[in-house]
Amino acid sequence: MRSAPTKKRNVRQIVAVLLLSLAGCGSESDRVLEETFERLYTVEPNANITIQNGDGAVLVYGSNTSEMQVHAVKRDYRRSRLTQIAINVSTKPGSVSIATKFPPRPKWGLFDRSGTVDYTVVVPATANILGLDLDAGEILVDGMRGRMTRARLGGGRMFVRNCFANVDLAVRRGNLMVSYDWWEETKFSAEANVVQGNACVYLPSDAAFHLLAKAAHGKMSNDFKSPRVAEPVSAAGMKVDRAVNGGGETTIKIRVAEGNINIVEANPLEN
Repeated sequence: MRSAPTKKRNVRQIVAVLLLSLAGCGSESDRVLEETFERLYTVEPNANITIQNGDGAVLVYGSNTSEMQVHAVKRDYRRSRLTQIAINVSTKPGSVSIATKFPPRPKWGLFDRSGTVDYTVVVPATANILGLDLDAGEILVDGMRGRMTRARLGGGRMFVRNCFANVDLAVRRGNLMVSYDWWEETKFSAEANVVQGNACVYLPSDAAFHLLAKAAHGKMSNDFKSPRVAEPVSAAGMKVDRAVNGGGETTIKIRVAEGNINIVEANPLEN
């Protein structure tokens, strides 16, 4: 039978070997590898656009242009996996689709190193974003004026800025911010649903809209003190139904299942 000191020495040796092997694995794969994708496409002003991504970011900017610019950066820790990340752009008359294909996720290992893709896409402002889907990361949509802008996020943060279009947003887990630096008297609706997280809406003082907001399990603050249409508090949580500055032709509808809602009066002339 081995002595106690011998057993302890063997255990220490095993631990040391494991630590060295882990450190060695880390040193080989700590450097992030990148690959850039950049293309320019001619598209119709009212084209229907869909964008699908797994992990990373999708930034979409509406512009006075007849082209679509796609800039993407693929990142991974292994060259073999980086080359397997595919960016597929399909263009047809009146429609464009951008789809990201990732290699299968590792079934074992200490870290998820399946890679990310960050997109920056510039499209005609009058185009329709019929589906922007991101599993995890960050979404930004800025300056869209088409018939529809629809975005879905699994987990992370979503920002929607100055989109005078019918907006349909959904966040499963994370935070949402919708903001307008100025106001236009036009007919559109902005609807957002957050399952778990917080929602903030920033609007200028002269904004005229019908506000429908409900925080099922959370708190709500509202800077606009217009006369309410319905009772602000219900048994299921906090609820607001108000016509702000006469209501106008715009409807803003926000629902949060677990989390808070903040409706902020933000004067764009103030710093």
